[in-house]
Amino acid sequence: MEKNNFADILEVIDTLTGPNGCPWDKEQTPQSMCDYLVEECFELVEAIRQDDKSEIAEELGDVLFLLLFIGRCHDRQIPDFLQTAMAGNVAKMIRRHPHVYGEKAASVAEVVKNWEQIKKQEKAEKDKDPGVFASLPASLPPLLRAYRINSKAARSGFTWATDADQEKKLAEEWNELQAALATDDAAAREEEFGDYLFSLVEYGRRRGIKANSALAVANAKFLGRFEAMEKLARERGLELDKLSLEEMDNLWDEIKATRR
Repeated sequence: MEKNNFADILEVIDTLTGPNGCPWDKEQTPQSMCDYLVEECFELVEAIRQDDKSEIAEELGDVLFLLLFIGRCHDRQIPDFLQTAMAGNVAKMIRRHPHVYGEKAASVAEVVKNWEQIKKQEKAEKDKDPGVFASLPASLPPLLRAYRINSKAARSGFTWATDADQEKKLAEEWNELQAALATDDAAAREEEFGDYLFSLVEYGRRRGIKANSALAVANAKFLGRFEAMEKLARERGLELDKLSLEEMDNLWDEIKATRR
């Protein structure tokens, strides 16, 4: 990004929050902007998954604006806070990539291992909780959080020795879920379903599949096909909610044959 564009965004933020700026913007705080940031990040992710370059550019700009807005808010309390934050990140990225900025090359596995070791050392130097999951945000969506938990546990060596061993655990969790479903214990059914999902996330992770992304694709595929089915029904003068399941299945199969 060119420096003048970066400066332009900061200038807009300063104008909006200045004496003659926008009443709404002047009232905002880093805390009040959190929900907007989360929403914009989700919109950016959606644009990326749809590979819509125009939307990606727009949503990326929105996320960048909010990040700079939050940083500028802190600048008013701590001089040069934003610049310090960026400089700190540059130093951290260089420090965590010794295989790039140093002389020793590294494999992907070594990169991941070194990254965790360097993070642990940084926490110790700052007297932070060195726990494996200490930096894991509690607010992450559950499916994404399950993936990160399994990933971090594996990096610490706390995982099944082989994929086959993990598959046995997945089968075990499935059997426990079926046993729970045969009872009237709602809490047990929910718990065992959660355990099965957690193990299924790990099953995918060990095969290079991110559950959150995979489910997002499945959601989009289903919605796309259903909307196409609704359109097809309208074109034929049919009311979807008055069709039998068999009739809807026939429309669904038609859509599947044309949408892959």
